[in-house]
Amino acid sequence: METNFFKQIRQMDMNSKLTLSITKATETHLIVSILIENDGCGDKAMNIIPPFNVTGTPDELDDGFFEHIKKPLQKADGLISNMGNFLKQLEIAEANSEMNKKKAEQEKKEKDAKNRKYNEAMLKAEIFEKEGKYKEAWSALPKGSDYPEHAQTIREKQQVYERFFAPSLFNATAEQNPGQIIDETDNAHMDTLHKDQDDFLNDTNNP
Repeated sequence: METNFFKQIRQMDMNSKLTLSITKATETHLIVSILIENDGCGDKAMNIIPPFNVTGTPDELDDGFFEHIKKPLQKADGLISNMGNFLKQLEIAEANSEMNKKKAEQEKKEKDAKNRKYNEAMLKAEIFEKEGKYKEAWSALPKGSDYPEHAQTIREKQQVYERFFAPSLFNATAEQNPGQIIDETDNAHMDTLHKDQDDFLNDTNNP
């Protein structure tokens, strides 16, 4: 006799694995035990779901088997699927949390290293400053573009050092050669007077 047993199993559209065990209970009755499992679910709570048992005569089972098992099995299948999905999402959340933690740790390490480099450069500049080596102190300063949060402090230090080793061109000339500009002007004026006197004498001797 043909049946539609397997078609009805497929129509239940279940994601879990069904294991059926049929046992003779009495001379007239059978026990059908259905165990539902899902290898993709890692939740141990799945293991406490007991087998679903149906007892009846062969005729009763033929007539009402799927009517009795459909809802309970679909409910169990949905529960197990939810367990599996929950665990998968939990794993993803944990992985993301770990990634964010590692990213934060890496950013902290980079920030600490950058701050350490800044402090070392400033300390080196201060040592040169105490030794009166202002050019070296200026060169030892960190770049303001690398440390925008300290740019003003760095620029102020640069300006302090520049006053010691980079005076203006006018001041340098005046300090190194005081009176030189005046002397050169006087000499030029005397040369002009001497030339005028020579021209006058030549005109007198040659009327």
